Amino acid sequence: MTAQNASAQQHTEVVCDRILTVPNVISFARLCLVPIYLILLFTGFDIAAMIVFAVAALTDFLDGQVARRTHTVSKLGKLLDPAVDTILMMTGVMGVCLIGRCPVWIVVVILAREALLLIGGGVLLNRYRIQIPVIYPGKFATTFLFIGFAALLLNYPLIPGLGIVDASWLPGFGHAPACWGIWFIYVGLALQIGVTIYYCAKAVEALRKRKG
Repeated sequence: MTAQNASAQQHTEVVCDRILTVPNVISFARLCLVPIYLILLFTGFDIAAMIVFAVAALTDFLDGQVARRTHTVSKLGKLLDPAVDTILMMTGVMGVCLIGRCPVWIVVVILAREALLLIGGGVLLNRYRIQIPVIYPGKFATTFLFIGFAALLLNYPLIPGLGIVDASWLPGFGHAPACWGIWFIYVGLALQIGVTIYYCAKAVEALRKRKG
C-alpha cells in the first residue's frame, strides 16, 4: 500500500455510533482508575498510587490502537480518549503538587495549556469547522509528563542537583537532591510549549485561509 493510499484510507475511516466497544471499555476503565489513584495517594499509599497511575498512563495508547486495528473507531471514543488523557494529566499534576513534590508553577502551566487547547479547539471546531490534527510530539510530551509524575509519586531515587540556582520552585537546578522524574517533567513541559505554539500557528493559518 502506498503512502497516498494509506493517507486516503485514514481520511475515509468509518466512525461508528456504537457505545459498547472494546476501546471505549478500556477508556472507561482508565477513567475509573483516577479516583482510585487519588484515594491511595491521599491515604499515604504512595507505591500503590504510583502503580495505579502508571497503569492508567501507560495504557494511553492502547484504546486508540485497538480502535484503529479493529475498525471500531466511534464518536464516543473520539471524545472519551482525549478527555481521559486530560483528566489523568490534571489529576496527576495536582496530586503530586498537593503532596509537596511538584512546584505550583508547573501545575499552572499545564492547566493553562489544557484550558487553552480545550477552549480554543472548541471554538475553532464549533464556529469555524476547523480541526487541527494532533502531532506525535504532543504524545511524546504527554508520555514524558506521565513518567515524571509516576516517578515523583515514588520519589526515588534522588539524584544530586545541578547546583546552578538554589530556588525551591526549580527542583533539580539547586544543590539539593531531587527525584529524577522532575527532569522528565521539564522535558515534557518544553515539548508541550513547543507543540502549543505549533497548534496556535496552524490555527491562525487556517483562520486566514478561511477568511481569505
